[in-house]
Amino acid sequence: MSLRLNGTMRGFAFIGLGIYFLTTIAPAFAHHPFAMAEGGEMNAIQGLLSGIAHPLLGPDHLLFLLAIGFLGLKRPFVWILPLLAFALGGAALTQVLPLAAGLEPAAEALVSLSLVVEGLIALNIISAGFLLPVIGLHGYLLGGAIVGSEPSPLFAYFLGLLIAQGALLLAACLGSKRLLDALGDQGKRVVAGIWIGIGGAFAWAALVV
Repeated sequence: MSLRLNGTMRGFAFIGLGIYFLTTIAPAFAHHPFAMAEGGEMNAIQGLLSGIAHPLLGPDHLLFLLAIGFLGLKRPFVWILPLLAFALGGAALTQVLPLAAGLEPAAEALVSLSLVVEGLIALNIISAGFLLPVIGLHGYLLGGAIVGSEPSPLFAYFLGLLIAQGALLLAACLGSKRLLDALGDQGKRVVAGIWIGIGGAFAWAALVV
């Protein structure tokens, strides 16, 4: 009983720290990171920094990547390259088929619902294979910031995305076993449930704000 209680308390502590962090940084970074130019106005250095910053400063993107650590994936490191490939593939697709402006709220809501998908994966309700198309959707939205850019900042932005997302996925995988051991089965279920709630709340906010 005490082990279950400890896992539950760790789950609440983990989520509480995450929510505090997100509510602190989210208003400050609601616009483009570092107040940089977007799209065709970027240079290569801005493109690289923007590519690194976007996955780190977007709360839904950051939470999605960090959550890889508590999903309970078998051999999590095997997932890193496929996840990066789908993420960059989604960003590349945006350059060919950019998102219509009127669809942005719906797309943001779908990205937020990716946290719900992760919660369901952690609860063993759906397959982990859903991670690949979902991270592709994340990449599609992240690629929107560089649409219309020249080749040099475009490639620099993609390199920045690769660095940031690769580092976050690696960190999540490295800490996965320790985190799962700390949470326990009960704590994992608590975190998964709250993750579903956060994803739903983010999606609602994207549609009504």
